[in-house]
Amino acid sequence: MIIQRVVLNSRPGKNGVPVAENFRLEQSTIPDTVQEGQVRVKTLYLSVDPYMRCGMNEDTGSDYLQPWQLSEVADGGGVGVVEESKHHNLAKGDFVTSFTWPWQTAAILNGDLLQKLVPQLVNGRLSYFLGAAGITGLTALLGIREKGHVAVGANQTMVVSGAAGACGSLAGQIGRLEGCSRVVGIAGTDEKCSILVQEMGFDAAINYKKGDVAKQLRELCPGGVDVYFDNVGGHISDTVISQMNQNSHIILCGQISQYNKDVPYPPPLPPDIEKIQKEKNITRERFLVLNYMDKQEESVLQLCQWIQEGKLKVRETVVEGLANIGAAFQSMMNGGNIGKQIVSVSK
Repeated sequence: MIIQRVVLNSRPGKNGVPVAENFRLEQSTIPDTVQEGQVRVKTLYLSVDPYMRCGMNEDTGSDYLQPWQLSEVADGGGVGVVEESKHHNLAKGDFVTSFTWPWQTAAILNGDLLQKLVPQLVNGRLSYFLGAAGITGLTALLGIREKGHVAVGANQTMVVSGAAGACGSLAGQIGRLEGCSRVVGIAGTDEKCSILVQEMGFDAAINYKKGDVAKQLRELCPGGVDVYFDNVGGHISDTVISQMNQNSHIILCGQISQYNKDVPYPPPLPPDIEKIQKEKNITRERFLVLNYMDKQEESVLQLCQWIQEGKLKVRETVVEGLANIGAAFQSMMNGGNIGKQIVSVSK
């Protein structure tokens, strides 16, 4: 069977900025027959995420993430439909997902590694299982619950960097749902800031490319910062940490400003900021959602309930066609999208 797939064409280098040309679309084939325990799936949606930048290096710097190999197919979160099955728990027509879905139009996969989906949980929006009701939503929810120490009635202020991105846009809303009394986002355009406040219920948002971020934070968070959902690292995070309260908490979700630099993860703080962190007893622990997958089922059901009730607003940037996944990746890494970056492969 003839398919199309996207392979890693070249590496940007540890300190390089990824471009669309780092990927290559090519024609390939998959077997015509399915073996026992396998299913043939048609790909519907693929997820494009910042963590994938690490996979473009020969060494990802992570013990849980394997590097993509040159001229080999890339992979990530995906959703598809079963077209043929020889697996006892999956039938033709079932919708399924995997965290290691190959970037190709169709594939033969081990059925044991697939999770069956219930479209009704997300009002039929299957792509949500890659975002708000998938690993992105789980990262936001479990990050806040496991590392944020949010308590109803505690009058806590949360700041979210990268707040218009896939995880940040959910984290701010979830922080409010979990009990924060004030939520402030940091994003890179006036449009993003407007969406955060008007659509997603943030109390305020700061365009870090305009004005004095430290001054705006002091004005918008007069009682200081109790919880910081950190997606970006770098100067923005240093500024936020400088205004955090005693015994406050950093949810170390991502460090996208550092992904094109050859530094360890999590990147060390500058000495003056590290001093503040220690003096104020601010927790800053690495958070990996995969360590909490025993809570996946109940957490996904919570996310789906909020989506159905309209309490969790979802934004997606959808790019049509597998051929455009490299451009989608480049745009996402440049901060050009709002919400989750999704590639629609076939319908």
